[in-house]
Parts: sequence; structure tokens; C-alpha cells
Amino acid sequence: MSADQTPRQFLVIDDHPLFCEALSLTLQSVQADSDVKTAHTLAQGFQALDGGLKPDAILLDLNLPDVDGVDGLIRLRAQVPDTPVVVISSNDDSRVIATVLQAGAAGFISKQSARDKLEEALRRIWAGETFAPSSYQPGLHADAELSASEESIALLQTLTPQQGRILQLVCEGKLNKQIAYDMSIAETTVKAHITGILRKLKVQSRTQAVLIAQKAQFSSLLQH
Repeated sequence: MSADQTPRQFLVIDDHPLFCEALSLTLQSVQADSDVKTAHTLAQGFQALDGGLKPDAILLDLNLPDVDGVDGLIRLRAQVPDTPVVVISSNDDSRVIATVLQAGAAGFISKQSARDKLEEALRRIWAGETFAPSSYQPGLHADAELSASEESIALLQTLTPQQGRILQLVCEGKLNKQIAYDMSIAETTVKAHITGILRKLKVQSRTQAVLIAQKAQFSSLLQH
């Protein structure tokens, strides 16, 4: 990516205000005229995008109050497929990094990175590289748990942004009527979306759909 293509509009989604502020300063040091917007939940991030925000890049924390695992990354990429999403997380387990890259992240940056390393990582990502920390060991990912996670991710990536949001609410145990209220849509529309979700995930029930989603959660991946 050439200098005139360097991202200038950023959306940072992280629930720690101090880290958001520090990351904003780092982005402004990498790109002096950058404009950084922040959101503290995935829902706030979607509200900003739905409101017309068109960031050149999104920086996403995996540990948010309203999302677990790569679901947020998958849903963001479905809504803005041409916008690079960089994951920034304190969990730099190699299996997590592998899953994030499999889900289409433009790169993974550890929150433990020193400022100069963070700047270097961002510049390399803007240059078109898929960045991962030096501690990342791809050879550790050939186990059955990661394979199951990758299969689930591939299925989840077929969902539309609307279907992804509905599946998240299903995972929270909400009924169709509650989902319709939360999303300001008709209950019949919710039912139609759930039918589509089950078809795309190749399952027969809501419970099976929830299990697919859970396989893409890091709490499931890392307990083995």
C-alpha cells in the first residue's frame, strides 16, 4: 500500500477506554492526519457503521462484553468486506491467532506489544502484509479442535450480517419475540432468518446452530 493509500479513518472497538486512548495516539503517530472513532461494544461499532461511518480500517478487540471468539470479526467482515479488520488482543495463544487469521483478519497484534512494535505492525499491515507476532507458531494448529473450529468458521462466514446478529441473540437464549423486539423487525422476519441460518449452517435445530457458534469461541478452543 502506497503512502497515499494509508488509512486515515479508523474505528477502534475495545471496551477499555484507556487502551482506546493509547491506541488512538499510536494511530495518530503512524498517520498524522488520522481520524479515530471508538466504540466499546460490537453493537456500538455496528451502530457507527450503520450511521454512515466508513472507516479505512477497523481495529477490533476480541474480548468484548457482547461477543465471544471470532463471531464479531466474522460479522464485521460480512458487513464491510472490503475494510481490513485488525485484531488486537491480550490473548496471543497461537491457536487464537490461527483462528483469527482463518476468519479473515488482516493481522493480529498483541496488546503486550511495545509502542514501536505496534507502529511497525500497523505499517506492515497497511503495506499489505498479513501480520502475526513472532511468537506465533503455525505448526501447533493441526489438532482436531482447531479443525472443528475452522469448519465452524467457514459455515458462519456464509451468514449475512443480519443473520449473524440473530444467531448471536439465539446463543443468548432469546426467543423469536424477544429478538424481533431487540432488532425492531417483525417476528415473521426473525423466523425466516432463522430458517435461512439453519440451512446455511447445515443443521436442523436452534440448539445445533448454537453448538456451531460455540465451536468458534476461544473458551471452547483453549480448554483442551
